[in-house]
Amino acid sequence: QVHLVESGGGLVQAGGSLRLSCAASGRTFSNFGMGWFRQAPGKEREFVAAITWNGVSTLYADSVKGRFTISRDNTKNTLYLQMNSLKPEDTAVYYCAAHRGRVYSSRPADFGSWGQGTQVTVSS
Repeated sequence: QVHLVESGGGLVQAGGSLRLSCAASGRTFSNFGMGWFRQAPGKEREFVAAITWNGVSTLYADSVKGRFTISRDNTKNTLYLQMNSLKPEDTAVYYCAAHRGRVYSSRPADFGSWGQGTQVTVSS
């Protein structure tokens, strides 16, 4: 398994920006596609964005397309999520996850390792 630790969450006003980071250890980071998911209170965990092992291909939920950017630095074993033009409905705990293979998907069941999450709160 890959050990994942998220950071960078916090409180921001609507329209603001945050950058989340996810530090990986334990297995070769570049062997895995990666993803970001989020879960708001009382709601199910939902897909946000995903990226292939080499960073060439990305996938986004419609709700964040054009505002969020997923990226990775395999030399630093780190995954990022740049979040711009934040909205109150983006408020959630954000989780990074390692896919079971080198590809990506939007299905939580395809991801075998998860971080503990970081809280993002967007005030109106």
